[in-house]
Amino acid sequence: MTSADSPSSEVRPRRRLFWITIAIAIAVILVDQLSKWWAETTLGGGERIPVIGEFIQFVLVYNPGAAFSIGTGSTWIFAILAAAAVVVIGWLARRVGSKGWMVAFGLLLGGAATHLGDRLFRAPGFGRGHVVDFIDYAGFFIGNVADIAIFGGVVMLVVLMLAGIRLSGGRGTAG
Repeated sequence: MTSADSPSSEVRPRRRLFWITIAIAIAVILVDQLSKWWAETTLGGGERIPVIGEFIQFVLVYNPGAAFSIGTGSTWIFAILAAAAVVVIGWLARRVGSKGWMVAFGLLLGGAATHLGDRLFRAPGFGRGHVVDFIDYAGFFIGNVADIAIFGGVVMLVVLMLAGIRLSGGRGTAG
């Protein structure tokens, strides 16, 4: 076994990919929280700002539920699910050997973490906080930057799996 084939030669790239995953997640959290701050300070009076006509508009809402306001009476369950997602994605991110999986997990981790933060620290109280949404998609759905990151991360995961790219970075059916 050469030094290039040793287990430690595989650990360094994985460690680097893990920390880049964390950096992507932090970037998502920062952009999401800054955009929510902007929305709350700019859209607080209930006004709508057209971005692409009526197709995309900015309007401030506080969502106690999940997507499409499903489960509005179960906010604490979404806090638990977001916490579980953060833990599982963080654990899986340590095994990443692929740049594609790194980006996907970074997007998912950032989106889940910022939603968890909203659930824990926003009104009406700990574990029951409402998520700040402000991007209205033609009246069909109102979301935020974290939702975009989560959607992008899920699409990337599907593409990676369909392409047969393993979590470890190789091609095949097992990760």
